[in-house]
Amino acid sequence: MNDRGGRRRARRLAIGTVVVLALAGMNGPWLYRFGSEKYHQYQINRPEYKAENGKWEVVEFPDEYKQNTIHAALLRTGKVLLVAGSGNDQDNFDAKQFDTRIWDPVKDTIKKVPTPTDLFCTGHTQLANGNLLIAGGTKRYEKLEGDVTKAGGLMVVHNENPDKPITLPAGTKFTGKENGKTFVSKDPVLVPRAEKVFDPETGEFLRNDPGLGRIYVEAQKSGAEYETGTQDNYRVQGLSGADTRNTYGIAEKLALDKKDFQGIRDAYEFDPIAEKYIKVDPMNEARWYPTLTTLSDGKVLSVSGLDDIGQLVPGKNEVYDPETQTWEYTEEVRQFPTYPALFLMQNGKIFYSGANAGYGPDDVGRDPGIWDVETNEFTEVPGMSDANMLETANSVLLPPAQDEKYMVIGGGGVGESQLSSEKTRIADLSADDPKFVDGPSLEKGTRYPMASVLPDDSVLISGGSEDYRGRGDSNILQAHMYDAETNSMERVADPLVGRNYHSGSILLPDGRVMFFGSDSLYADKANTKPGEFEQRIEIYTPPYLFQGAQPTLSGGPDTIERGESGTFTSQHASSLESARLIRPSASTHVTDVDQRSIALDMEVSGDEVTVTVPENRNLVQAGWYMLFVTDDQGTPSEAQWVQVP
Repeated sequence: MNDRGGRRRARRLAIGTVVVLALAGMNGPWLYRFGSEKYHQYQINRPEYKAENGKWEVVEFPDEYKQNTIHAALLRTGKVLLVAGSGNDQDNFDAKQFDTRIWDPVKDTIKKVPTPTDLFCTGHTQLANGNLLIAGGTKRYEKLEGDVTKAGGLMVVHNENPDKPITLPAGTKFTGKENGKTFVSKDPVLVPRAEKVFDPETGEFLRNDPGLGRIYVEAQKSGAEYETGTQDNYRVQGLSGADTRNTYGIAEKLALDKKDFQGIRDAYEFDPIAEKYIKVDPMNEARWYPTLTTLSDGKVLSVSGLDDIGQLVPGKNEVYDPETQTWEYTEEVRQFPTYPALFLMQNGKIFYSGANAGYGPDDVGRDPGIWDVETNEFTEVPGMSDANMLETANSVLLPPAQDEKYMVIGGGGVGESQLSSEKTRIADLSADDPKFVDGPSLEKGTRYPMASVLPDDSVLISGGSEDYRGRGDSNILQAHMYDAETNSMERVADPLVGRNYHSGSILLPDGRVMFFGSDSLYADKANTKPGEFEQRIEIYTPPYLFQGAQPTLSGGPDTIERGESGTFTSQHASSLESARLIRPSASTHVTDVDQRSIALDMEVSGDEVTVTVPENRNLVQAGWYMLFVTDDQGTPSEAQWVQVP
């Protein structure tokens, strides 16, 4: 495969030369035809063009199956789970219309799946048993300043009783001791008991540290006169006895400012065989925009998100055990912005690329680095260019995963900034002193770029927009193929559909790539017409599928242990050059921490192909994988599904 990139470039140069020579001999009318839509369609459908640039096709579902797809995951059945929840539509949320679809890209069939709650902006990851863990979602939509009629915000409830916790029901009233204003809780809250603190040397009792509970409250009545401007202590109405002394609230400003989305604790496993959601224990923290990342032992780390008050979870991370289907807090706290890009490294630590979806302070948890979850030590990885433009960036573990090189693509400034970066930055974590260096740049500053790792060790990078949510008609109709071996990037065929916020891409088992979603803020360059959600799917067929028949791959085991081998059959065994295990994607908000492509040792004997799975459990996480073999022309087989237990 060492000369594959060179062969591709040579073919492109030759074809480009023919086109230039042909144009030189054309007269005026022919030049006009070259710029026409008809001629464009002719050009992009020529076999030579598709063999160099690939081809895009739009898939449009029947009206009754259309939805605002926010999340997508490839299931081990080869079908794709498409999750909308309420789909960023307040009317759907109010009507409790929550949607999920399962699409079979081979048969092109689609079905509806009952959706138990609003999974809009949930987190997800593939589990070892082939289920998809889904956790978090939406409790309440945001309210913009001007739409908020009742002052409200965070109330921290204190319990100074060291002997018992206390639960305050929804509707509990809190009255300020200084301001005299009364606020009402929207949900129940459990406040743990106080912790007794003793002198470590003498054992003498020092004090009680109160237990703390956090709850959203709002004024009983509408109007600016019920806002507060300073911190106050609040008496809890309805208590009696010692509880009236031990239990109280403290709140900062309670105002009519913007109220962010609120998260939920709900968690589910989606069963790809039964094609249904299975409820598991809820998380300890409500989360909206969380990241779920598989750990070394197969448990799943849940990080960040907005809580049930609409505030960033204050660094309280937790771990899901698939065996017990329960959650447990990590011992230490560490705070990240929402949807942080977190990847399991080969040493069992977590790499944070710095890419994120934005909510959270602009000076906390923004720097990329290596995180030891057990000790909570965090080592920054320096050298990031455009470090102030990592919101809405994409991150990808470059192929093969053994090289432990990560690429951060594009990104934008904090919040609704117009800033966007054209940079790609690469960190080699196998180096003694890892740091980021710039890779090849995109033509334009790009928020929301999508990226999928392909079986031939290339990375398809497509779409995005120059401005926040495609503002100013800034969607980028470009696609690039990145060659990890040569660290070079080339333009390929342009996508037909612009995509920005709420979009993503998924590698399919036949080697094609599907793209979903896009949520433009406006529909015109002047930013006067509201945008509409992009409900169409688009399929990209890479150049390698236009260069002859795909090599076959059949037979073989369904399960291969780490360090063990499996033997398959191929009618094209003699032409095969490489084998890859690719973990199926689970993508949302251009964040996909699941996908990785692992190189396998391969031996060929006659029509038999024997592949060996590496031993490192952090490199090869337990679960189902697509096994691809690729021939000497760079053409991959269709995938065989293999489980690594």
